[in-house]
This record gives sequence, structure tokens and C-alpha cells, in this order.
Amino acid sequence: MAMTQRDSGILLHPTCLPGPFGIGELGSEAIRFADWLHRHGQSVWQVLPLGPTGYGDSPYQTLSAFAGNPNLISLADLAQQGWLPWEELKAAPRFDAGRVDFATVIPWRTQMLQYAFLGFQTHADSGTLAEFSDWCNEEREWLADYALFRSLKMRFGGASWLAWPKEFSLRDPAPLSQARTESAAEIQQICFEQWVFHRQWSALRSECQARGIRLIGDIPIFVAHDSSDVWSNREQFALQADGQPAVVAGVPPDYFSATGQRWGNPLYRWDMMKEDGYRWWIQRLKATFALFDEVRIDHFRGFESYWEIPASEPTAVVGRWRQGPAADFFQHIQAELGELPIIAEDLGVITAEVEALRDQFSFPGMKVLQFAWSDPANPFLPHNYPKNCIAYVGTHDNNTTLGWWQHEMQEAGRQFAKDYLREAIHEPHWAMIQCGMRSVARTFVATMQDLLALGSEARMNTPGQEQGNWSWRMPEDYDRLPCGELLQQVTWLTRRLPEQQQTSYGDAAQG
Repeated sequence: MAMTQRDSGILLHPTCLPGPFGIGELGSEAIRFADWLHRHGQSVWQVLPLGPTGYGDSPYQTLSAFAGNPNLISLADLAQQGWLPWEELKAAPRFDAGRVDFATVIPWRTQMLQYAFLGFQTHADSGTLAEFSDWCNEEREWLADYALFRSLKMRFGGASWLAWPKEFSLRDPAPLSQARTESAAEIQQICFEQWVFHRQWSALRSECQARGIRLIGDIPIFVAHDSSDVWSNREQFALQADGQPAVVAGVPPDYFSATGQRWGNPLYRWDMMKEDGYRWWIQRLKATFALFDEVRIDHFRGFESYWEIPASEPTAVVGRWRQGPAADFFQHIQAELGELPIIAEDLGVITAEVEALRDQFSFPGMKVLQFAWSDPANPFLPHNYPKNCIAYVGTHDNNTTLGWWQHEMQEAGRQFAKDYLREAIHEPHWAMIQCGMRSVARTFVATMQDLLALGSEARMNTPGQEQGNWSWRMPEDYDRLPCGELLQQVTWLTRRLPEQQQTSYGDAAQG
């Protein structure tokens, strides 16, 4: 996606927004954050995947590549619609304001959404009911399977579809048809939640567009085995007859891990996908592009080549590289969808072939300053950046900058950073933010944790750690803290403000 305007923004998942109901939502707090971004000259809001989470609450292991997370639905908006009694919200439990307690939050919010659906059925006018019906019909290609999948998952106590009775796990048509009839009420509830999510996201996106804010989304290249996508499209994945994976995804051993990383996601049957013109992927990307202005694809290198691990192996040591669909894939997608607003997550061990694929389609790659401080040839140092890249201090998988500087940075790296920046570093987070802002990268993105000068306690995710991730929430008073004004000043100094703001802020600053 060709862009010439220098800009900047913030990485913050909606779950991290403040608010009284246990988890960040898509309502007034999201608009307040959009106002904060606009007021301080930011043009980008980057989020993590928005899908419904399963075990571990990770947005990178979702139950669907198409559905939205109902836990993000604004309950206050449902009350304003007259579908959810305000009394229920006033009687909400007292939730921890600083962390998401998923075990407490999700059951309560699930109950609130059930009340809201009953209220919708009772109080919605005919026009709104028709809007809901029309939306379900328009989205039926993925929605029908997803809603049935979720209803069956509830029927079988949340178990993976592999553990369901065989007639359901292997999709025997007659039992599935009977289940649709028997679970019609639950299926309608699930469809209602998806309609509300997409309705609220669309409204938020319109608010962001009105403020000149570009939304950057995120999709993992692979999908969770326990997902409606795999359950309803088994022929597209490398599965055995019983649905168990034959091979799984991961990355081989490297400097960081002697046993590599065994992710466990099923791999695609790219040969089958090519036969139907990558239909499932076209649908996935079309749906994703409808939500965002630009999309980061996690593990982009898997399109060029991917590490195939036998499912029986406990680690990623035993495996082999397999050729991905490469340029053929993106040519098909481009022919169907036109310009591809894709950001390539090209971190880790990247080959010349992966870089060539990225550059063939002019996809911007990623540069992370936390990886930079070794020697002048390091590609993550700003003087080695191409213009067509997105620069970060760290991502959701990194420690906060203060945590990294205090606990992970070696003394040699600290000294190299001081020599490179030609200054004593008293506030590592601001030193790195300013360093990234000064680079030629067309977009710079900071995490909200770094803006707030938070340490390791605010880390979003620690790869390989199963518990305690994804739960950080920012403080209620973030918009009254001085970091916004300092961010705006740095954005102006590095010519990343929107053009009109660049001029007016400059006049005010010099007047």
C-alpha cells in the first residue's frame, strides 16, 4: 500500500481500554481514546486480532477468523438501545480496574448479552429487526457454520470439536440439520452478538475516520485447530480422517530456543486451496479489509516457506521446510480484491526469498528498536530502514521498554544505545520513541504502556508463558497525564503530524 505521508500512532488492543464492566469495550471509552489520539496528532490506532478467544484468552488463537469477540460489545450501548435494563449494569460486580479477570468477566458478560437478546426480541422496532435479518443473510457463508459450531461447543461443555460425538465432529448432514433446529434459539443469540459486534465496530470505525485515524488490524497466518474455520473446511487443512492434524505449524530451533516453537496449528493444504483459487483466504481477507484500513499479517514468511512438524513430535526440532504459495497466492488475491493494504510481519529469521516476496508487492515490513542494539549493521537501527516500513519500539510480544531496559538489556547494548543517540538515557521509553519517530519509516507506532512509562508489570504477552497474558488495562486518567502533550510535540518535531495540524501546531509553538 503506497503511502507518502509520515505518520504515527499507538498500539492498544480494545480490551485494554478503561471502563466499569471488566474489560475494554467498543463504546464511549473507545471514542474517548480516538479523541485522545486525534487531539495529540496521532493518525494510527493499531489493534490485535478481534476474534472470539478460546482457551488461554489469546487473540491469536480464536474460534473463528471471521467472527468478532462478543466480550468487546459495549453493554452501555445495548442499554441505550433499550435492550438491556440499566438496573443490570448498575448491579455489576466490582471488577479489577487494572487487569481483566477473564474467569469472572466472561460469564457475567455472557449473561448480560443473553438479557440483551431477550430485550432486542421484545423491544426492537421492525426496521432494526429487518436490519439484523438482512445482515445475517449477507454474512451467512461464514456465520451459519460459526453459530452452529458455537452452539455445539456449548452443548458439549466447551470441549474441542475433536471430542464431540463423531457425527458432529465429522459433520454428518442429518445430525447437523437436527442440531440447527434444536438449538435455533442459541444460534439466534450467537448471530445477534455478531451483528451487534460488527455494528458497533462499524460505528467506531466511522468515528475514527472522522478524526483522520487509520485503523490497523492484525491476523495470524494460521488459525486455531479448535475453530469453526477448521471444523467446517477440513479439506483445506492437513488433517487425518478423524480430524486430528497430520502435521502442525511452528518454527525450528534458533538462537532463542534450542527446541524451536511448536505452535500446534494445523497447516493449510495449499494444493487444495490453489485449486479453488484460494476461495477461503479471499473470503477471510475481504472480511478483514472491511474492518480495517490496513492489516498486519503475523508470520508473513509462512507464505514463502513454512516449517512443517509431524503432529506426533513434542517439539519443533524434527521438521522440514515446505514451499508456500508465494507470489501465486498474492496475485490471486490481488486479482479478486485489488490493492492489498497488508503489513508483512517479517521478524525473526528472514530469508532473501521472503524479502523478495514482500517487496514484489510493496508490502511494508516491520522494524523493532528493542532488537537493534548490537552493531552498526543491525537492520533494526534507524539508519538502515527503508522508507516503506512500520517502526516500533516493541510489539505486544515484547516487554515494555522500561522493563526491557531494566531487566533484559545487556550493559553493552545500553552503552551502544547511548553512543548511537549521543546522550545519557534517563527515560529509555522516551529516548526510544523519539529515535523511532526520527527515522525514515513512513509510520511509527508506540505501545500505550511506553507512553505511560510502565514497567514489566504492564506487559501484554510473554511468548511461551501460558498464564497471565492479555489482561493489562490502562488507567482511567490516561487522558489527563502529560504524556499526550509530549507525544504531540515529538510528532510535530519529526513531521509526523497530519499536514494541517503540523502547520497550526508549529504556529502556536513558535508564537
